[in-house]
Amino acid sequence: MKHVEIFTDGACQGNPGPGGWGAILRFNGVEKEISGGDPDTTNNRMELMAVIRALQCLKEPCAVTLCSDSQYVCNAIEKGWAVKWRQNGWRKADKSPALNTDLWEILLHLLEIHRVEIVWVRGHNGHPENERCDRLAVAGAERAKAAGAVV
Repeated sequence: MKHVEIFTDGACQGNPGPGGWGAILRFNGVEKEISGGDPDTTNNRMELMAVIRALQCLKEPCAVTLCSDSQYVCNAIEKGWAVKWRQNGWRKADKSPALNTDLWEILLHLLEIHRVEIVWVRGHNGHPENERCDRLAVAGAERAKAAGAVV
């Protein structure tokens, strides 16, 4: 399996509000930056979109090291919360509805294709790729806000 490093971040101007996501994919020293946004969304949705869009770029099953500053994303994957939410009809342990189920459904499918190792990084703490992803996410939010549409 090819090994790909993926770095992701999401941003939101207000929560909800205009949001953006950014990701860096690295394979054999070659990098690709991707980003997008939505004029009316939440930070957690943008964190999820960054991971989804990055994994969707992969053309074959890969071993992935995924670096994210989102505890929501990292914990839900690593601790199996999202899988349990789906098994329980998209209900959390306290029986309240899980959020962002449309995106979790997509992400869980992608996680079945790729072998993903999760690495949580502290956001806004000088991690070079996380800082770059933050800039990509903020730019995506600005583009979506200006366009009034998903970009």
